[in-house]
Parts: sequence; structure tokens; C-alpha cells
Amino acid sequence: MLELSFTAADVAYTRFAFSPVWEVVASVLVLKGELGRDIHPRWTAMATDRLRGFDWRPLGDLVLPHARVIPAFVCPPPASPLPDLDTELAVLRATPADQIARETRAIPAITTPPPSADTLADVVQEYWDRAIAPFWPRIRTLLEADVRYRARRLTTGGASALFADLNPAVRWRDDRLLVDHPLVSARRGLRGRGLLLVPSAFVWPRVFSITVQGWQPTLRYPARGVAGLWADRKVSPSAALAGVLGRGRARLLAELDEPASTKDLAGRTGITPGGVSQHLTALRAAGLLTSHRVGREVLYARTDIAESLLGR
Repeated sequence: MLELSFTAADVAYTRFAFSPVWEVVASVLVLKGELGRDIHPRWTAMATDRLRGFDWRPLGDLVLPHARVIPAFVCPPPASPLPDLDTELAVLRATPADQIARETRAIPAITTPPPSADTLADVVQEYWDRAIAPFWPRIRTLLEADVRYRARRLTTGGASALFADLNPAVRWRDDRLLVDHPLVSARRGLRGRGLLLVPSAFVWPRVFSITVQGWQPTLRYPARGVAGLWADRKVSPSAALAGVLGRGRARLLAELDEPASTKDLAGRTGITPGGVSQHLTALRAAGLLTSHRVGREVLYARTDIAESLLGR
């Protein structure tokens, strides 16, 4: 059991943030079978295929299933509410070599020499490009919805309402937050630093915490609605949208329920590969698509703007 004691200042300084690097780390535990077995099989299949041929062991060797801790330098708590991957990788690259060595030595289960900060950051970047980036607009939409919901709970009902349905392992009692933790038994005071709450798409069904010196105390928890993250969301574009974009481009947007290549989309829609390529280029220039290279393929995915236009 982890027990976190709050003061009035701690409640005032409690905040929310996303962490792209944490999604990478938690997704590694999904691929290794510890997390999300029941809700991420669709993503697991796609990510396994897209990671084929890429050696991500420098990351995987540091993120071990059922370990008591994950080295803090791998995924430090974000300093801003909406950090992008580049910002978090800059923090990782700046990690001193002696800190990396010290934190890995403290985890007996890690038996391989730790990589340099630059090597690890490069691996995280490539892993992200292959396995997370094509799905990031969908994931971020889920995380943003959770933060809006939690912020309303905090505003209308205080800390007790905020934590009441955060996770079955989390309970608010008087001025303390009790977190059922299979590997940690400790009492910690937040000492006016507040608690950083990080919703996650890949952490289900567990919660993860950081209470070590040097970082704001942090709780990473499953985002609300994560069970439906990979549900089929194909929609038919409205006549109005087709009138603005053209029927072909509107249909391509609707087809991109999950990332796909030009060849995939041509096969589904009957539009020639050249035509699909022209449409995708125009949609990307308009901010409605993102593109990510995975091996020899370029995969396209809808942006948040496109999701809004389709009525999601």
C-alpha cells in the first residue's frame, strides 16, 4: 500500500499532463504481456508487425514485466501539461551517464549494460514512429477527454470526487490518497508539491507511481473509456463535407479509421494509387492527415481536426 498525504497546498498544486514517452514505456509492457491483454490485441497485432526488423532491446531491456520499479530516467514526469515527444526526448538525452548507471544498478533484474542517453532516445524515437505515432491522434483524443472529465470532478466535488472513480486501486480517505500497490509499501508526504496525474492509454489495469526525490510525485492511471479505444469507428462522411472536400477525399478520410498506406486505400476504395496519393497530399497539406514512415511504407492517419469534421 502506498499512502500519499495531502495538505491544502497539495490539492491546489495537483495538475494533469500527458506523456508521449510514458505511452511508449507502458506499451512495451503491453507487448511483453503484462498490461492490457484484454483491450489492446488489435494494437498489439499492428505494432508487432510494424516493429518487425527493428531492434528495440535497448528500451525493452530496461522495461521489465512485474519489476518493482522502472528506471526514472527512462520516463521522467513531464514538466508541462502537453509535452511533445521532442521535448521529452531532449530531457532524456540530457540525462547524465552516472545517473543512468546508478538507477539501473538499483534494479537487480536489469542484467544488460544500460545504453547511453542518446542511444536510448534514438530507440524511443524509432519505436514511437513505428508503433505509436500513427495512432497518436486517437490516443490523444482519449487522454484529453479524460482530463476534461477529471477537471470537472475536481472543480465540482474536490479531491474526494476526483479520486472516487479514478481506479479501483485508488481511494481517498480524509487527507490521504491510498494506492493499492503489489510491490510498494510506503508513506509519503507531498510537502506542498501537489500530485501530477497522468492518464494513459496503455497502463490498464494498473496504476504506476513516482515518489522519488527530484520529481513531482506522480500517479499514472488508465484513461476513462480506454476499453473502447480500438473499437471500429468508421463513419460515413456527410454530404456537406463531401461537398467541400470532394467525394473521394471525404471517403478517404472516413476509411482511415486506422492508419493505412496509399496501396491499402486504393484497394479499399477503387481509386487509382495515383489518385489516392494526390488526395492524401492535399488532405495532409490542409492539416487533416499526418504521415509516418514505417519501414518502406508511409502510413496516413486522421488528425484531431479531421476527427471533428467527421463528427467523432
